[in-house]
Amino acid sequence: MSGATSELPGHELVSEGLADLAAGRETESALIVAMAAPRLRALGYDVPSREGLGPAHHRLYELLTDGEHDAHSRYNALIGRIVSFARAAEHASSR
Repeated sequence: MSGATSELPGHELVSEGLADLAAGRETESALIVAMAAPRLRALGYDVPSREGLGPAHHRLYELLTDGEHDAHSRYNALIGRIVSFARAAEHASSR
């Protein structure tokens, strides 16, 4: 699978992250998708690798601290969204 199914919660985050990873962009979406790559790959998503770029979770937090938002809250919100997506995708695939 190359894109996220639009009826799943967080599909826009995953679709954007997959596109950003494929284009070599280091965005919030790309990094959160990279963090969830093993789980997403198990669900059939084609998640490009970020070899040699260091842990995605560290880079995401660094990226978030550069902004004006509360980095910790934003980080946790992104984690929640990707987990919701993965759970919904797992549920949908088990039907």
